[in-house]
Amino acid sequence: MKLHEDEFDIDAALVGELIRRRFPGLADLPLRPVESMGTVNALFRIGDDLCARLPRQPAGVKSLEREAWTLPRLAGQVGLRIPRLVEAIPADDAYPHPWLLCNWIPGEQYAPALLDDEVVAARDLAGFVAGLRALDPTGAPRAGRAPLAQLDAITRAAIAALAGDFDVAALQAAWSRALEAPAWDGARVWIHADLLPPNLLVRDGRLTAVLDFGSAGAGDPAADVIAAWSVFGATGRAAYRAALAVDDVTWQRARGYALHQALLIVPYYRHSNPGFAELAVRTIGEILAEDKA
Repeated sequence: MKLHEDEFDIDAALVGELIRRRFPGLADLPLRPVESMGTVNALFRIGDDLCARLPRQPAGVKSLEREAWTLPRLAGQVGLRIPRLVEAIPADDAYPHPWLLCNWIPGEQYAPALLDDEVVAARDLAGFVAGLRALDPTGAPRAGRAPLAQLDAITRAAIAALAGDFDVAALQAAWSRALEAPAWDGARVWIHADLLPPNLLVRDGRLTAVLDFGSAGAGDPAADVIAAWSVFGATGRAAYRAALAVDDVTWQRARGYALHQALLIVPYYRHSNPGFAELAVRTIGEILAEDKA
């Protein structure tokens, strides 16, 4: 099932032809689509060690180009594994959009049940975020979301649309509290900006890798604090906050971004990507449970 109305037609036959044209030495390797909750790129594994990433829709092209720019600049500088860009392939007559060939990183999509210890995972991800923030952001593209106040109308509309699924009064109250946070006016830092479970890999009980740098750049550090709710439960959330020494204002702002993002994901992907929508439902539940605690 396609995830977007304007999604490109991408299948193994197309990817096989692209590989034969560009990388004839890889043409005989097994080629198979990768089942993923990812929404921006279609993934195809090539043999044991490589992965093709193709944008699903026009809006994904810029994200892919940003990833191609970003990955070489972050290589070897952050605490967890990230994809290694093998080659960025320009558009041609067979596929009129750029695509990427990257290495394949083994592991499973993040899920709490895969972890030996959520607190260790929270500290590992915080270490990655701290390492990213420590890098010089000069030249990095702007990243992150608009100020919360600019997202008010669309967020309240999303809350109203989900009246049959959630306690609307509780959601309105949570969103109103987030809006009380002062707008961010600090120095931009490197951020990943999309730390959701589909972009994290677990292996042997530990968080080992971060994927998808199509949203990365220089922006508000609150963007990467969203993981406190989108990834972790209460125990991991506390460890994540402590490891990053998140102040109250940044925490409140990040909470608002987490709520906004999840509220928009649920209706958009409810039928086309139910697993991804369920992750957003969980995020909303974590935020509301925190209010009741």
